[in-house]
Formats: sequence, structure tokens, C-alpha cells
Amino acid sequence: MGDEVRGSIVGFDHVQLAMPRDQEAVAQGFYEGILGLERVPKPSSMAQEGCWFERGTVVIHLGVEETFQAATKAHPGLLVSEFDDFLAGLSDAGVVVRPAEALNGARRVHVNDPFGNRLELIEALGS
Repeated sequence: MGDEVRGSIVGFDHVQLAMPRDQEAVAQGFYEGILGLERVPKPSSMAQEGCWFERGTVVIHLGVEETFQAATKAHPGLLVSEFDDFLAGLSDAGVVVRPAEALNGARRVHVNDPFGNRLELIEALGS
């Protein structure tokens, strides 16, 4: 590498996923209506397609891609409190919940957003 890097990465600001054009209402129905994130306005200087969602330190941006292809392997891992209740709510909403092997003592599942993007939901231990 040669050059020494100064500073260090200290956290995540956001995760961006792709979505098809003109599907903001569908995204809002899932990310806000089912997952419980709040849709927030994008800055006026940004392209107005797509949408942003937040809850506390969790920030997910959905950007429109002309040649959309869902992320079926790459994914954000989201910590979930009251894990069993949350999963029951997903199932009640018709979201398919796929179990995954526990990792470091935390239960995990995978779900897909309405566009096919994979999300990993991880039990927030101690919550």
C-alpha cells in the first residue's frame, strides 16, 4: 500500500439499497409501515427519486437504479429488539421470514424487501 492512512473509520452513516423507478410508495409501505422506520425528506440538492428512512442510528437510503437488480447476497444486518414479537408482526404482514443459524448467541433471520433486496434481522441481545 505504501501510504499510511490517518484517522480511522468510527461507524456507519447509512446503508444504500437499490429500488426500481416509481416505487417510493411501495418502499414506504414496507420500510415505514412494516419495519417501523420513518420516511425522512431527502435534501433538495439530491435527486428526488428514491427515498430515505431512519430510526435512531439506523439509516437506510433507497436509490433508483435504471437497470435495477436486487441485492440477494449483499445485505444490511439490522438489530431487532423484542425479536419474537417483531417476527410475528412481519409474518402477520405477509413477509416471508427465513431462519438462519444463530451467530454469537444471537438469533438471526433473513427477509426480503418488496424489491427482492435481502435484509438480515439479528436479535438485539439484552433488549
